[in-house]
Amino acid sequence: MEYNTQVKNRIKRVEGQLRGILRMMEQGEDCKDVISQLSAAKTALDRSVGLIVSLNLVECVKDSRESGENTEELVKEAVNLLVKSR
Repeated sequence: MEYNTQVKNRIKRVEGQLRGILRMMEQGEDCKDVISQLSAAKTALDRSVGLIVSLNLVECVKDSRESGENTEELVKEAVNLLVKSR
């Protein structure tokens, strides 16, 4: 799978969020603020997982249909990846 710029940029934003969280911790910021930012980073990662799985699924289903293969297993695998990531 090729990861497009959109996906890479999402991960770079999360990376920046995590660096910011570390700075907050080093500066002794309030626990509530740190947890809030950690939650935002986790949500961003969860959304990135969903995006990557969906983009990959679309490509795999397209390829399978072109070659006449059954796509049911691909969908099950995608759902399992999403469940596993939670």
